[in-house]
Amino acid sequence: MRTLFLNPPSFDGFDGSAGARYQARREIRSFWYPTWLAYPAGMVEHGHLLDASAHDMGVEGVMRQAHDYELIILHTSTPTLANDAKVAESLKEHFPQLLVGFVGSHPTVLPEATLSEAKAVDFAAIGEFDYTVAEIARGTPLKKVDGIAYRSNGNVLRTPPRPFIENLDALPFVTEVYARDLKIEDYFIGYLQHPYISLYAGRGCRSRCTFCLWPQTISGHVYRVRSPENVYEELVRARQLFPDVKEYFFDDDTFTDNPKLTEIARYMGRLGIAWSCNARVSVRKETLKVLKDNGLRLLVVGFESGNQKILNNIRKGVRLDQARSFVKAARELGILIHGTFVLGLPGESAETIEETIRFAKEVDPYSLQVSLAAPYPGTELYEQAKREGWLVKEGDRLVREGIQDAVLSYGNLSAEEVFCAVDRFYRAFYLRPGPLLRILGDMLRDRALFRRRVREGKEFFSFLAKRKEVAGT
Repeated sequence: MRTLFLNPPSFDGFDGSAGARYQARREIRSFWYPTWLAYPAGMVEHGHLLDASAHDMGVEGVMRQAHDYELIILHTSTPTLANDAKVAESLKEHFPQLLVGFVGSHPTVLPEATLSEAKAVDFAAIGEFDYTVAEIARGTPLKKVDGIAYRSNGNVLRTPPRPFIENLDALPFVTEVYARDLKIEDYFIGYLQHPYISLYAGRGCRSRCTFCLWPQTISGHVYRVRSPENVYEELVRARQLFPDVKEYFFDDDTFTDNPKLTEIARYMGRLGIAWSCNARVSVRKETLKVLKDNGLRLLVVGFESGNQKILNNIRKGVRLDQARSFVKAARELGILIHGTFVLGLPGESAETIEETIRFAKEVDPYSLQVSLAAPYPGTELYEQAKREGWLVKEGDRLVREGIQDAVLSYGNLSAEEVFCAVDRFYRAFYLRPGPLLRILGDMLRDRALFRRRVREGKEFFSFLAKRKEVAGT
């Protein structure tokens, strides 16, 4: 079947891609690659990947693209479900013979509820959907495809579950699909060099953080990895396809847990490429040195909080003293750190928010982002919030006008207070001499970066202004 893999249009500047861990508009224009969709798009002979969000395409543009297809697969999520259901409805109105399926974490966790809300959708994939979608595209009847919920004579039925994919080397190279279907210049992440490419060296995560989306819904807690040779082959091919790419990013939930980490790093050292990845603060200095010697530029580190009790509450499995030692080792080796923090996690109070801000200023990463606790269905945080009565808003209220919203309220701390603390956090961290001088120094060394940072600065303060506007609604 001629198959379109669609990341649907949504709010302006909204990153809802099958790759974003938080579906929301970020502080500056940011788009992750729709990597989860790229895998099956590379497995279907007549497949095409369309990322409407990143390419500024509205519903009308999608309709113009969709007329040649028989099967359309839409990635959806908890905050975008209502919007994506409308897109699916419009597709069916224009092309009644279309077969339409939803994939993603939300249909994985709530397949029947997803089909109940999205009346125009024929089936919902449950779990890893690469082979599921490929079978449907080959014409296999829905009732014979494992890992879906589907409509049948007015009812919704489930087929047997599909096991996790063990041989990840058998999957296609997503970079081939990027080259065929996407414009890589449209993908920006503030802390990565532009243009960048993101890819996975594995799936799953051994950590048990209660709020983390992918391991608790689609990818699981067993870290399944590609062979170093397979990763190397894709990188060799990617360099041929994208000679202007400045950085490669390994978007595994915790790439530094990969048992073949240093072997993969040495392959990258052979290629002479700059690369970055997600990391935990438990990596030893001697390992960091191997990574740095083989091209590592930056680590994205989930600090989450500066309060140890909160880290324990979310089962982060790290200590603050570890984080301090890790940052010190990385700085001595010349490795940059982008720190990620989450406000509103269980145990949060006005005092712990200030404690986290002080901690962020103390460890002083090169850059940071501040998110709000997002209890997605399927996560332990969601079940805990429902049980304890913390959840004041559900579903698409995880975002408000495309901006991440605070949806958890505690007895001593309201959702509104948590929402407003994000602005204070950003201003307290960035409006200091150190970060301002770092930014200015980078801008003076690189004319292209100068223009980019000016644009991002405007976007950042526009974003903060938008948050104030949203807070008043």
